[in-house]
Amino acid sequence: MRKLILALLLLPLAALASGDEPRLDRAPDRSGDPVALQNGARLFVNNCLNCHGASYVRYNRLKDIGLSEQQIRDNLMFTADKIGEPMRVALTRQDAKEFFGTWPPDLSLIARSRASAAGSGADWLYTYLRSFYRDPSRPSGWNNAVFPNVGMPHVLWQLQGEQVMDAGHKLTLARPGALSAREYDDAVGDLVAFLVWMAEPQAHFRKQLGVAVLLFLAVFFVVAYAMKRAFWKDVH
Repeated sequence: MRKLILALLLLPLAALASGDEPRLDRAPDRSGDPVALQNGARLFVNNCLNCHGASYVRYNRLKDIGLSEQQIRDNLMFTADKIGEPMRVALTRQDAKEFFGTWPPDLSLIARSRASAAGSGADWLYTYLRSFYRDPSRPSGWNNAVFPNVGMPHVLWQLQGEQVMDAGHKLTLARPGALSAREYDDAVGDLVAFLVWMAEPQAHFRKQLGVAVLLFLAVFFVVAYAMKRAFWKDVH
């Protein structure tokens, strides 16, 4: 009877594990690397901000990853006039409807919204951006192994090159791009790190603060226990 009850309790988890969730690769953790975040910001502005906005993040917030206001103005601020404006998209809704059939989603919180049972949002994005392949049947000429029939074209194809999918659903590089496979994975890792940072800019500080608080509580526990022993030694 106990085994039957346990099996019924675990049934939803088994069904979830056997679903159609794609196998995700582990994204590198570069949350505390300012150089990686800055390169990710450059890749985002030059390749993503043409269609996808990040309206919950203001340009002046990029100073948190080590950039000066002048560097932001000169190298990253192409869709706004003032440093305090949000990172809005340059594409109009009318053009988006004509080009893609829909309005591309805002990417401010994409790293958090894509978290699933298969992995974190960072893992999903890291795998997704490395899984585009040529598909002549699609309007854009591109498809994606993680997001089948995606409407988005492969905007980083000049860096990665062109992949094809064989009959066994395996991706192979048919035409190399400007970067080697390792260099492209490294660039995508930086871009994903920036997307993760945008979703929660204070995450790295929050984790550091959490560690400091736990260390303080550990030390305070030792002091409190020593005081307790001193106060109660005559009672016991």
